[in-house]
This record gives sequence, C-alpha cells and structure tokens, in this order.
Amino acid sequence: MLQDEVVVITGVGPGLGSKLAVRAAAEGAKVVMAARSADVMKQVEKDVAAAGGEAVGVRCDVRRPEEVAVLAETAVERFGTITGLVNSAFGHPGWFDLLDTPEKAVRRSMDIILFGALDVTRAVVPHMKAAGRGSIVNVGTMTTRKPLRGEGGYAVAKAAMATATQFLALELGEHGIRANQAVMGWLDGPGVRFYLKFTAEARGMSEQDVYDEIAARNPLGRIPTDDACAGAVLFLLSRHASEVTGAVLDVNGGEYMPA
Repeated sequence: MLQDEVVVITGVGPGLGSKLAVRAAAEGAKVVMAARSADVMKQVEKDVAAAGGEAVGVRCDVRRPEEVAVLAETAVERFGTITGLVNSAFGHPGWFDLLDTPEKAVRRSMDIILFGALDVTRAVVPHMKAAGRGSIVNVGTMTTRKPLRGEGGYAVAKAAMATATQFLALELGEHGIRANQAVMGWLDGPGVRFYLKFTAEARGMSEQDVYDEIAARNPLGRIPTDDACAGAVLFLLSRHASEVTGAVLDVNGGEYMPA
C-alpha cells in the first residue's frame, strides 16, 4: 500500500504512534519516527528491521524548531525524500472543566498539537513539492465532535488542528499534496487501559465492567484497538486515497455518525 513512500510520524509512543510506524513499514514505507523519548522508537526500529523493513527514530520535541529541522533533514539524508506525514504528537492538559484547566496546560497542548504540527508540516512540505506528491494526515479526536467532560483543553487544540487541515488541503492541492484528518474515538491502548483502571477503582467496579460500558456505546460493541485504527491512517496516506483531500474520516466503531 505504501511502497516507495517515505513517511514521517510524530508522537511515536507505546500507543497509536508505534502501531502506525510498524504497520507503515510493513506496507512498504520507509519510516522516520519522532518522539521526545527514544525508548519506544528503539524497539520499533528493531521490530521493523526484523521484518525486513526500514525505520529510524529521531528524538524530537515538535515545539522546538531546531529539532524539527533535524527530523526533516534526517529523513531526506537517510531516504532521499519525504512523501507522507502523520501528525500524531499530542499533549493532554488533564481532566478538568475547560475554565478550570490551567492556562499554561492549555497553551502547552496548543503548542504541541497545533503549532508543533504546523512546524513539522512546514519542514516537510518543500520535499513533498519537490517529489510532486504528498499526503498529510492529522490525527483528531472524537471529543471535538461529541464533547466529553474533562477533555475541553485537549479538544480545543485538536479542533484548531481540524481547521488547519482544511486550509492545508486548499492551499497545497495545487502541488499534488493532500491533507486529511482521521478522527479517533476511544482507542484500546495504554491510555485507555489506564483510564479503565482508575475509573474502576474510583467507582468500585471491575475494569471489564467499565470497558463494557464504553463498548456498548457503539454498534461494533467493542473499543477499537490502536492497531486496528492505524489502518485508516495508512489508507489516507496511500495512493488508494488519491482523490481524497480536506476530508474527515471517523474511526470510532460507529459511536459517532455524522449526518
């Protein structure tokens, strides 16, 4: 699906980011990973190499332009070009009502989710233009469409990214570059597993009961896994989605169905 593509993925941690990197490599892409910590990326490098693929990790805080520049330079030096980008780096300001969320925490989320994504996009777009094609996928959240109390500070940053995605699609289309958004709902990975644990303890019930309560909200009757949801992002990156730009793909097991 991604043969001959060079894909940069930000926010490669133990959840969705690492699954995206492994699966993109399995689909034939050369993968360049970015994260503030190298631990997960080192393991992904080993897993990808063992499967016969190529991936390299770069320590990068997307809030630091000098580190973003090194990320793009490393991709081009190693693989010759950049044709794909997944902006999945995020920072969560904590579970508070919006007006109770510390302003510093909201600004940090904006710096990572919006401004960080824009900086990485600025760094890779010249290489996409030179290649004559490119695909940008921004990872969104269902809480921008179906508000969940306590997610306000996180959701406003993701909503800003959603609007940015539309403008990127409008402005970059003439260069053969597409921009789309994959909006994730509940993702059964490390973050949700932590949520199940502390919610179960707080409510005096089992983790399975909490899981079942969440899973019952969607027609598929389960919380989609990180790995399963990665496929939607890979589709948007691929040439199978060559005519798709400025779009929003909901990936939530049917919990939210737009009109």
